[in-house]
Amino acid sequence: MASKLDITLQGPSVNIVRQCGPALSDILQSKFGCTAIFAHVASESVPTFVQQQKTFVPEKKFGGVLRGGIKLSVWKDDLANVRVDAVVNAANIRLQHYGGLAQVLSRVGGQQIQKESDDYIRRMGELKTGDAIVCGAGLLPCKKIIHAVGPCLPLYPTQSEVNQANQLLKRTITSILDKVKENNLKNVAIPAISSGLFNFPLPVCANTIVSTVKEYYDKNSYGHLPEEILLVNNDDPSVNEMERACCEIFSPKLYSKVAGAGAGAGAGAAKNSTSTVQIGAVQLTLKWGKIEEQETDVIVNTASADRDLGYGVISKALLKKAGHGLQQELCRNKKNGSVIVTKGYSLQCKEVFHTFCSATRAVLFKSVLDCLYIAVSNNHRSISFPAIGTGGLGFSKTEVAQIMSAAVEDFAKKSPQALEVHFVIFPLDKDTYKAFEEAMRSLPQKASKPGFTQELEHRDNLPDGKPAAPQISLHGSSESIFEAEQWLRGLFKSSDTVTIRNNFIQHFGEQEHLKLAHLSSQKTIDIEESFDKGHADITVYGDSCEDIVVAALQVEAMLCNIQREFVREEERAMLPFSTEKVTFERTPVDNFNDTFSKKSSVLKKEGLHMLKLEKVANPTLKMMFEEKKKQLQCFTPQTMFQCIPAQFCEMVSHVGFHAEYAPPADPAYGEGIYFAGTARKAMEVWKNHNEKYVYLVEAEVLTGNSTPGRPGLILPVMGTNSQMISSVSGGPDISVIFSGYQALPKYILTCVVG
Repeated sequence: MASKLDITLQGPSVNIVRQCGPALSDILQSKFGCTAIFAHVASESVPTFVQQQKTFVPEKKFGGVLRGGIKLSVWKDDLANVRVDAVVNAANIRLQHYGGLAQVLSRVGGQQIQKESDDYIRRMGELKTGDAIVCGAGLLPCKKIIHAVGPCLPLYPTQSEVNQANQLLKRTITSILDKVKENNLKNVAIPAISSGLFNFPLPVCANTIVSTVKEYYDKNSYGHLPEEILLVNNDDPSVNEMERACCEIFSPKLYSKVAGAGAGAGAGAAKNSTSTVQIGAVQLTLKWGKIEEQETDVIVNTASADRDLGYGVISKALLKKAGHGLQQELCRNKKNGSVIVTKGYSLQCKEVFHTFCSATRAVLFKSVLDCLYIAVSNNHRSISFPAIGTGGLGFSKTEVAQIMSAAVEDFAKKSPQALEVHFVIFPLDKDTYKAFEEAMRSLPQKASKPGFTQELEHRDNLPDGKPAAPQISLHGSSESIFEAEQWLRGLFKSSDTVTIRNNFIQHFGEQEHLKLAHLSSQKTIDIEESFDKGHADITVYGDSCEDIVVAALQVEAMLCNIQREFVREEERAMLPFSTEKVTFERTPVDNFNDTFSKKSSVLKKEGLHMLKLEKVANPTLKMMFEEKKKQLQCFTPQTMFQCIPAQFCEMVSHVGFHAEYAPPADPAYGEGIYFAGTARKAMEVWKNHNEKYVYLVEAEVLTGNSTPGRPGLILPVMGTNSQMISSVSGGPDISVIFSGYQALPKYILTCVVG
């Protein structure tokens, strides 16, 4: 059940959130599964730290070859994480990196990037549009950063203004490629320069960048040539336009056939166009298409009150594509606010959000808003809406467009989460598309910085004319909100130390230790790393509570990134055992189900009350587990338990068991992965769990032949007569394995003690 809690910010906590809002939001999502919304907190113009953008698995969209054998590729990736010789920053003439991509690269790369830029301006003066310079990359994973100044256009440029700016963009790209040549760079990552904050129309921008790169190497196929030019963006509209431009310019005949085949009947080429606006961290795109064909994480359906998907054009289309399972689950599931969430079945989405609107503007507004909040609460990155209410509800097309656009605007002002929102209009419905275009033109594009609300001053509406108090609103399950609140209150009340206990600290590399050294160099902060009895800690000391917490949040943000990279690496290792990609499901088991009742009864005898039971299904882990059975000649797994922090429940479902998740209070039997034979024993092994909620993972474990364990053991010792040993024991109820694939997660049990 989704819940909400508002926490009022006072004293130092206000400044902490101002400095670390986006990082804090990411940490709360990663550690507790909570969505945080900051209200009445104005961000500082130059915060001391913001965590880097959420990363994801890099996705290659196009690959081709230029003259001279130079590779040209299009990627969906986070430019701040791309490992190339140089990344290109879309800079302004004064090299002030306070917005858009420049802000992200500068913050992730550290203070050195802005310092070098300031030094250059002091020595050489302002740049001109079309110029590019090469500087150090700071803490970014590349060698150099190329600051390039693209043309800046008004919000709604005329065709004449676009034509003039187009020549300047060509000059900018040429300057970048000149710097690649002068500095003997092997590869360079170039974003869609000028298409964001500088308002250059995205399709024209993509055409210009791709054609300029091609023309440059057609004319300059001598001297130093790079190995690869990468066109890198992290949003679908930019990536799609770069891919389209490459296909049109390099394979125009092939692309025209593909594009023609994908168009709807009578739609024509114009129906492939899109309109995009950026509002804070939300990217809103208007596009032609069929809602059942969308590939976003979420597709929204407008359903009838009796939940019959055979009624209504949109419901029918989704039912036909998804299959009857969609109807069955819709009838079975409970409402989350005004929405019922189901799986996507044969649709190309992860979930379908079924809304139930009535013929009032307020209900339609709330339905759209609920869908957006549930999407970010469920950790989704994209959502597609049809034009809700233009049919049976009787709203005019203009009303629907205005209400839905206003709901997205309201969400964008209050939510720190990045989200791609698509309004999908049926290919023949020109009037609805036009109405949405008009409504979107009135939105305050790029009004707020990612991660913060741009608060409007409505003081007349407040008691005594006082401004509203700064606050954090937490959205999530009741247990996740409780734990997040306890953690936040403890953090904000810190006096002179904050200790972070997480065994992923052992995965810190050179970049992370450089950041720790940088934090320690500040006069008010000291940082100490320790490892004792299998537990890695970082303790932050200092004189100022505010400085201590800001530094601690930077460490927590690094851990979030390390954990995401760990999952990506494990996924890559598991791919040979997967037909396509590593997928998993955590499916809630109904409280009235026999399985729930039986497990609840057993736990009750051991002093635990089970609140929630989730069944874990991961086909890839299952295949690897079966292979381990054959390898170890162990075909009788034991049902055992592990007690883990809430933040690792998703990871254990995704990539299986690892020693980093749940080191015991005392690793007396070796440095492996511990399991207990009963829930009661698990509570003894993991004594550091004093929280209100306890998270148990029930697993099948291949213990096989076992010998007694001992401290410091990193592998099972060889048995007598060369007998294969699969695990070590710590008595009748404790087993330690040294390969995570010897255990298969089956259930996650959320409990309270007593």
